[in-house]
Amino acid sequence: MSSTYSNSLRIELIGNGDQAGTWGTTTDNNFAYIFDTAIAGINTVTITSTNQALTYINGPISTASLNQSVYAILKFNSASAATNIFAPPVSKQYIIWNNSSFTITIYNSTVIGNTTAAGAGIAIAAGNKVMVWSDGTDFYEIKAAGLTGTLPIANGGTGQVTANAAFNALAPAQTNNRLLRSDGTNTSFAQAVLTTDVTGTLPVVNGGTGVTASTGSGSNVLSTSPTLVTPLLGTPTSGNLANCTFPTLNQNTTGTAAGLSSTLVVGSGGTGATNAAGARSNLGLVIGTDVLSPSGSAASLTSFPTLNQNTTGNAATATNATNATTAASCSGNSATATNVAYSGLTGTVPTWNQNTTGNAATATTATSAQGLSNTTLSLTANSYLGVFVGTNGSAMFGGRTSESDNSIQGALFAGPNTSVPGALTISIPAASGTNAVGFHNSTGNVFVGRISINATTVSYTSLSDYRLKDNIQPMTSALSKVALLKPVTYKWKMDGSDGQGFLAHELESIFPDAVTGKKDGLSEDGKPEYQGIDTSFLVATLAAAIQELKAEIDLLKAK
Repeated sequence: MSSTYSNSLRIELIGNGDQAGTWGTTTDNNFAYIFDTAIAGINTVTITSTNQALTYINGPISTASLNQSVYAILKFNSASAATNIFAPPVSKQYIIWNNSSFTITIYNSTVIGNTTAAGAGIAIAAGNKVMVWSDGTDFYEIKAAGLTGTLPIANGGTGQVTANAAFNALAPAQTNNRLLRSDGTNTSFAQAVLTTDVTGTLPVVNGGTGVTASTGSGSNVLSTSPTLVTPLLGTPTSGNLANCTFPTLNQNTTGTAAGLSSTLVVGSGGTGATNAAGARSNLGLVIGTDVLSPSGSAASLTSFPTLNQNTTGNAATATNATNATTAASCSGNSATATNVAYSGLTGTVPTWNQNTTGNAATATTATSAQGLSNTTLSLTANSYLGVFVGTNGSAMFGGRTSESDNSIQGALFAGPNTSVPGALTISIPAASGTNAVGFHNSTGNVFVGRISINATTVSYTSLSDYRLKDNIQPMTSALSKVALLKPVTYKWKMDGSDGQGFLAHELESIFPDAVTGKKDGLSEDGKPEYQGIDTSFLVATLAAAIQELKAEIDLLKAK
């Protein structure tokens, strides 16, 4: 009977009668590398991807990096951005130390080893250490909210269950009508001392005066230059008004001027005269020159023009200059009008507020262009991009070295084209190692892949520099993984053509990084979302498996 493995920690369960003479070693390894690490082990995990699955293996193994998911304590390093970590979909508790500068969120995966969340996750802020646990689908954080009872003051709590009770328990002894004050070290309740405890001035709206020094006599002191609202000043019994400034006569004053003994001079707002003729003379006004001599009746005036409008001619004939509806209603040259709406470009187009010049048929700078066929649009700056549209519906985007250069230095063809096969074709001058397409990671500011051509071949390359990698380890157990693969042949339903390869969901359980999507996945509107496979992820494992197989063959040959 072969060994089986427990569901949560994948402990090797030796079959009845198996491993005679070696079962003790397997049992010891279970204790050393599974039980011990699951209870008290700490594993430092280097983050290399923003979506990263914890490693796992069936049975015990001494290499910590191959079985990260079994450890009790996980310390995460080297995150370069916010990262999602995926643990196997089994019940488990962890102590998480986020030793990075970005938030890390831990989820259960839907299938062990993949990076699809099965349920809710827990976000751990940069630098935080938290305890979490999972029920196999969702992760939960162990918080103080889950504790019962009260923590006494002696153990760092308040011993109370409400904020007010907690304050009373922690505050010093209290007395009525006292303020809580501190000497910088201790707190106590005491009466406020106005000379030392109160600073600033109390404004009038709060019952104060708003000033710090008296500006008058008596007990009522107001701020400088107060505004008096309907004050009752009374009648003065004595005093001299010789130094008073009289108000302007259009103010709301009452009473009569009968008590004045002389005329009010011009310098004080009067006329200095006792009759109209004298007043006009003193003010320098002459009828017919400074004062109009009216004639006729104002009743015959019906409307006055708005004199600040751009009108010409006699204002007496202007009827509606502010609401001109056509260019003909404006004076001057309509070609220089700057704010006239128009539709339908025919003939010579004036310079409105649109970016057009000259005749619409030869417009060189337009805000929009429609209906162009067999036409080139050139965007000229330090380089040139031409868009060439053919009558058969094809389009070609090409680059030029100068505005007068008619040769194409590189082109992208889209649509039917008899001379260039394919629905989408990239054409550039043939040269050794010319890059046709580049893929750039803007977050890391590095090119991650290229499609290059020479005269006869195409090369596809992906980033693989050792300087960008960390925690590099030799691959082990590759042959056992390859043995689990299930290659199949099949026919495609869409056209009946033959195919060979793997079923995505079967490959996912062995090589999750090689598969995208979810088995039987559906979009929000219920349409199928199909899984895909990138077989390039199998190359390294197949190479390691061949090496392991050769080592076994060499061993057999040596016997």
